[in-house]
Amino acid sequence: MEFKHYSVLLNETIEELNIKPDGIYVDGTAGGAGHSKEIAKRLKNGMLYALDQDPDAVAVATERLKGLPAKVIKSNFSDMKKVLGGEGVEKVDGILLDLGVSSYQLDEGERGFSYHKDAFLDMRMSKEGKTAADLVNNLSVYELADIFRMYGEEKFAMKIAREIVKEREKEPIERTVRLAQIIANSVPAAARRDGHPARKCFQALRIAVNGELDVLKSVLDDAFDLLNKDGVLAIITFHSLEDLMVKHKFKEFTVGCTCPPDIPVCVCGKAPRGKVIHKKGIDPSSEELKENQRSRSAKLRTIIKL
Repeated sequence: MEFKHYSVLLNETIEELNIKPDGIYVDGTAGGAGHSKEIAKRLKNGMLYALDQDPDAVAVATERLKGLPAKVIKSNFSDMKKVLGGEGVEKVDGILLDLGVSSYQLDEGERGFSYHKDAFLDMRMSKEGKTAADLVNNLSVYELADIFRMYGEEKFAMKIAREIVKEREKEPIERTVRLAQIIANSVPAAARRDGHPARKCFQALRIAVNGELDVLKSVLDDAFDLLNKDGVLAIITFHSLEDLMVKHKFKEFTVGCTCPPDIPVCVCGKAPRGKVIHKKGIDPSSEELKENQRSRSAKLRTIIKL
């Protein structure tokens, strides 16, 4: 299958990054190289480092960025600082993190991300480590419920977890369609009318398998520290948990004086480190939503380093 990935908020992201022809940029989630290519096309004496942990994405991005000032590296973006250090890069002018799952990963049945297609329950972006099947068949009912509740905000988490444990005792749950059916059978009929009943649990398992929130939390400080003055950190989020994490961290970067209000003169000496460009972030346009329904939950947040 061709590696397809609709580059969400593409024009808005490129505009926010305000690319300098001689700048150094990082795309921490290269995917199908849609954003990467648009960044690299605007560089003359500059350089783009495109990272991705998915070996399929690395192969595709390498091919699509041929002839452009770009280097593709197989790496999780949490290792960005180390990877760039190995390239002799200490500071950059812009960093992009697109936290969405690519259309290829969703549509390629073998990857196990989709509840619409029958496949092995994999969900590993890097194709390494524990699979979703490992979690579904080995975690306790309480651990599964916690994952569904925390990462999927699923209100029927315990009911679903109990049904999974019951069904796996008959036979290991190793296929996406079987798990989706078990989840659907676990929730009230009314809940099945509000989108696919397996959507939240599949999201939760994907986040757990790939440690997505832990990885995001670990990279935010490093990414901001890597920026030159006036450098831009742009992050595209797709669900409330990661968006809230980014929003709070950006706010932390903008905090200045922390002296008590009754002290007339600042003695802490703290100054804001960054400036958020759009307080509420940027949502996809109506035109983009018509072209790609998967972008409906996307939000772009950007911050400039002072």
